[in-house]
Amino acid sequence: MADYNPQEIEAKWQKRWAEARVFETEVDPAKPKYYALEMLPYPSGTMHMGHMRNYTIGDVVARVKRMRGFNVLHPMGWDAFGLPAENAAIQNNTHPLTWTRNNINEFQRVLRRFGFSYDWRREISTCDPRYYRWNQWFFLRMFERGLAYRKKSRVNWCPKCCTVLANEQVVNGGYCWRHEDTLVESREIEQWFLKTTHYADQLLEDLKELEGAWPDRVITMQRNWIGKSIGARVRFAVADVAAAEPIEIFTTRIDTIYGASAIILAPAHPLVQKLLAGSPQQKEAEPKLAQMRQTSVKTEDLATAEKSGFFTGRYAINPFNNEKLPIWVGNFVLMEYGTGAIMAVPAHDERDFEFATKYGLPKPVVVVDPKGLTPETRSANSAFGSAGAPPSVSEGGSSSPQAATSNQAEQPFTEYGKLVNSGPYSGLPSDEAILAMSAHAQAKGFGERETIFRLRDWGISRQRYWGTPIPIVYCPNDGIVPVPDKDLPVILPENVPLTGEGGSPLAATPEFVNTICPKCGGPARRETDTMDTFVDSSWYFYRYCDPQNDKAPFDPAKVAYWFPIDQYIGGITHAILHLLYSRFWCKVMRDLGLVTHKEPIAHLFTQGMVQKGGVAMSKSKGNVVGAMEMAAKYGADTGRLYTLFAAPPEKDLEWSEESIEGAWRFINRVFRLVDRLAESLRDVKSGIPTSTSDSEKALLRKTHQTLRRVTLDVETRWHFNSAIALIMDFYNEIHAPLEKGVRPEIAKHILETLVLMLAPMTPHLAEELWEMLGHKEGLWTVAWPDFDPELARDEEVEIVVQVNGRVRARLKVAAGLGEADLVPKALAEPAVAQHIDGKRVVKQIVVPDKLVNLVVA
Repeated sequence: MADYNPQEIEAKWQKRWAEARVFETEVDPAKPKYYALEMLPYPSGTMHMGHMRNYTIGDVVARVKRMRGFNVLHPMGWDAFGLPAENAAIQNNTHPLTWTRNNINEFQRVLRRFGFSYDWRREISTCDPRYYRWNQWFFLRMFERGLAYRKKSRVNWCPKCCTVLANEQVVNGGYCWRHEDTLVESREIEQWFLKTTHYADQLLEDLKELEGAWPDRVITMQRNWIGKSIGARVRFAVADVAAAEPIEIFTTRIDTIYGASAIILAPAHPLVQKLLAGSPQQKEAEPKLAQMRQTSVKTEDLATAEKSGFFTGRYAINPFNNEKLPIWVGNFVLMEYGTGAIMAVPAHDERDFEFATKYGLPKPVVVVDPKGLTPETRSANSAFGSAGAPPSVSEGGSSSPQAATSNQAEQPFTEYGKLVNSGPYSGLPSDEAILAMSAHAQAKGFGERETIFRLRDWGISRQRYWGTPIPIVYCPNDGIVPVPDKDLPVILPENVPLTGEGGSPLAATPEFVNTICPKCGGPARRETDTMDTFVDSSWYFYRYCDPQNDKAPFDPAKVAYWFPIDQYIGGITHAILHLLYSRFWCKVMRDLGLVTHKEPIAHLFTQGMVQKGGVAMSKSKGNVVGAMEMAAKYGADTGRLYTLFAAPPEKDLEWSEESIEGAWRFINRVFRLVDRLAESLRDVKSGIPTSTSDSEKALLRKTHQTLRRVTLDVETRWHFNSAIALIMDFYNEIHAPLEKGVRPEIAKHILETLVLMLAPMTPHLAEELWEMLGHKEGLWTVAWPDFDPELARDEEVEIVVQVNGRVRARLKVAAGLGEADLVPKALAEPAVAQHIDGKRVVKQIVVPDKLVNLVVA
């Protein structure tokens, strides 16, 4: 009896697959296509089993689809530019290109060792000039259309990285994500932007197409990031500063404007310095302002960050009641959202309430819950509303009979309600007041209705070396001049001083900087910023369709065949920026006439993390389980099987050495079973005889019941863990009867079914077992098996019947019944009918063989 030797078996079949070019694919309109893709990796450090989980899930999907007759595109490439490679190169005294290529070679070796079914001919690397040339080409097309532009902007700056950081790279209340001992500074510099806001409405609207196909959590995160707000812009005149223009604020709650107790500006607001000039607060305020401008607060941290600020010594005039409002500067107001200024309404906003409490600002109540009004207040408000004439308004803006004694909030009320203490608008519900007050502001010329977005244009400038050069030159005569297409790519030079200190390394490279103006032929200098690496990953999956094209980014006809991506798999960490920028890029390409679809990714799956010791595997955490070490010890198939079996794919997986030993033992048991029986079955034709004994019928029934359930789990539900559990249970049921003796054709049919069910998950093992059973052709020529409906039918199952989620009955029914059969049976059950009597069934949820839930109203 042979021993299971994964090293020999896996090398053998990987060689066979390569020789037969099994995973290479081309456009074939005669076959249904399927584009399966995992997010491309950043080649840094060592590949560990945390990485392997993502690729194993994608490989199972790709292999199942091939067995189902699809023409499958399953490529791989490298997100190869970026600051980490540059820092690592500096630290290790090597060039980033050498460092990156070495890592790519190692990553590719690991992926090949695990037998992932990639079409390696399509491999791309984003640091290859043949790829980043097209980054530059796209930039020029956007520049021509006004979608790429340069402006001065306040940015997050890491003094140790010496570059701009995205908001997401500022962590722990203001520190660099790569140097958590380094406080991020806020600086104003010139940089390049892509106008993502041009597509804000489309990016938001088209999320509707992805509902049900993308995780709800991701769609919510994208929707919140885009952040559409419908409200009003209001201008507050500045008192006693003749040269100061009005302060504009944007608010979605103009109905609360009578409750404003201050105007608060962002530290970067252009009016701040003008307001402080000559103010009695100037001397005290300027050091505080400098500190605020040095410290970044991320949007997502605003709710938890400590609020701080200072009074400018100046006042603004509330245009609705002429009340003077003190003008403050606050760290929780951002120039990136709205106008960089807010009206603080402490009684009706939690952040404003926190700020007002800290600094002793008033908290006047102007909106109340109608259910909480006293009869006297209801009556008074009703009278104001119906009379249509404003009551007298005090200097503080009070108009309610209770205002003098109970007008200060003890906690914020942030919902819509009825207006009080709001002049002529008291008594109106919030929604009516918003319309009326917006119209009044517009009629009087100090405001108007407006829609804004939280989304900001994408700053792509990075002051480091290892990235795509921006194809722009600066000419003393002609200003900003784009590099002509014929001169692309602008090559990133290799002989560049890398010190990690001070500005862009390219700026210190005269042979790169000094050039000729394409327009006038005079001396000019190149742009020395490089592109954000999110540019590289925003469109890479299109290049896979046509990776060798040197005339265009890709052939639109090839993309039209393969797109959209049928299944994209990656971590939740990329739920916002990578996916949002990819969607933006798709819309730009559509407007360029390169594609016709609106969304690049039809279905998205976010897998859970692999943890060890309760922490996600990471080299920095020192808790990695190396992929190659695992393959050397147990074989790639054991590693694949374990990562699929240990937890549902969307959940985090806690690594367990004991559990992987269990996967190893199972694979060995299956191998030994087939090895013992293979010789006697090799020349037998498998099949199901017309007549069978009871014991044979029971084995065949178990085989097809398992196949039915495994098919559902691997093809539709992605319950790979439960599919493997079913296969393990199947093995436990069949191995003893098979070894005792079953008709050869039945035994071979059962073993073949076992092998085919394992094929997507343990492909090397399955190929070896298939050959041992006498098959000359490889499994890549074999379809996924179909189950026999009669044999697959369970004798009887118990169905739980719920009404509005509560169990009302349990029914014994034949297995395999669909909704059309199950719902009438459920409705006919007396206990169910009793709870539905007189009500209407508005929805019915059916899980075959398990559950009927009737939603009634």
